[in-house]
Amino acid sequence: MDWRTRLLSPANRSRRDYQSLATPVYRGSTVLFDNQSQVNDSWQQTENGYSYGLYGTPTTLELASRIAEFEDARHTFIVPGGQAAIALVYLAYCKAGSHALVPHSAYGPNKEMAEGLLRGLGIEVQAYDPLIGEDIAALIRHNTALIWCESPGSVTMEVQDVPTIVNAARNTGAAVAIDNTWSAGVMFDAFAHGVDVSMQALTKYVGGHSDLLLGSVSVRDDQAYAKFGPVYRQLGLAVSPDDCSLALRGLQTMAIRLDHVERSALKIAQWLSQQQTIETVLHPALPGSPGHDNWRRDFTGSSGVFSFIVKTGIPPHAVEKFINELSLFKIGLSWGGVNSLAVVYPDLERPGKDYGGRLVRLNIGLETTDDLISDLHTGLQEIQETHL
Repeated sequence: MDWRTRLLSPANRSRRDYQSLATPVYRGSTVLFDNQSQVNDSWQQTENGYSYGLYGTPTTLELASRIAEFEDARHTFIVPGGQAAIALVYLAYCKAGSHALVPHSAYGPNKEMAEGLLRGLGIEVQAYDPLIGEDIAALIRHNTALIWCESPGSVTMEVQDVPTIVNAARNTGAAVAIDNTWSAGVMFDAFAHGVDVSMQALTKYVGGHSDLLLGSVSVRDDQAYAKFGPVYRQLGLAVSPDDCSLALRGLQTMAIRLDHVERSALKIAQWLSQQQTIETVLHPALPGSPGHDNWRRDFTGSSGVFSFIVKTGIPPHAVEKFINELSLFKIGLSWGGVNSLAVVYPDLERPGKDYGGRLVRLNIGLETTDDLISDLHTGLQEIQETHL
C-alpha cells in the first residue's frame, strides 16, 4: 500500500483503554458504519447509535445527558446559543395561524423574534404582564400553542407564578416553556412545577467563563421529545464539540461559582438598598422585589444577576457617567462569567413604566465582594454629591 494511502487510514494505532477524568473531545462529521445495513441518518442517536456529526458527537451527547440529569428531563438538545434554543421551542410548537404568549419582561431577542421572523410566518405572539398569575387564563385562545415564562425576567427581574400559569394552560392544548437561565436549571425545578420545556443559555452559568456560545432545550416527556427532534434536525442546529467540552468543564465548578455569586450578590443588593441614591433594588430574594413571594415559594436559591434603579431626578447622563467610571465592573451584555459587569438600559420599555435611563443591571462575578462594593460606592458617592 502506498504511503500516501496509509496516511489517510482512520484505523487506530494506539491503545484505546485510556481513562481520564475529562470527557474526550470527539470531532467529526462523518460516522463510520461496519456494513451497509447499519447505515442510517437518525437524529435519535441516543437510541439508534451515532449516524452523523450534525446530531452530535459523544462529547455533545455527554453534555446533553448531564444537563438532562440535573434538570430531571426526558432529553436535552444542545443548540448553538440561547437564541437558537428559543427559536427551536417556537418552531416546534407553532405554525402559521398559531398564537403564543410571552411576558413583557422576557429576553429582548425573544420579543424581536416574535415581531420579526414569527410574524412573517403567520404566528401571532402576544405580550402579557409577567405578574398576571391566574388571569392569564383570559388570554389563552383556541389556537394558543405556547406560553412562555421567563422567571425572573430579563432586566426587571419579575418572578412569575409559574405553577398558576401551568394550571391555567392544562387541558387547553397550550405548552408551557420557561427560560430557566437565571437559575442555571438548578434553583428552579421547572418540571416539578409542571413546565413542558426548559431552555437555558449555556453561555451563562454552565459555560461560566464568557468564552462560549451554547444553548439547551430540555423536554419533559416522550411526546415532547418526538415533537422537537425532527425540527432540531431540519434546522441543522449543529454545535462545536470544543464548546461542549468547555461547557462540561464549566459544570465541574458551577456549584461553587453559584454559591459565591449568590452570597456576593445578596450582600451587594442589601448594601445598595441602603444607599441614598438608589430608589429600588430589583433582586428576587429581597422583600419588595416583584414576585418575591413566588421566589420564596418556588426557588431554592438566587444567582448573581440583579438590577437597581437610581432615584428619580438623577439625569441619565449622570448614570451613564457612573457606569463609565466603574473600575472592577466592566461594561458588557450577557452575564454568568467570572467578571462583574454593569450596563444601563436607557431605552427599556415596560408598559406603564418609565425608567428614564435610570435602570442598571449588574452581573456579580468572582471578585471579592467588598472590592465590588467599594467600586460602586465611589461612583454613587459622586452622584450623591452632585445631584442630591
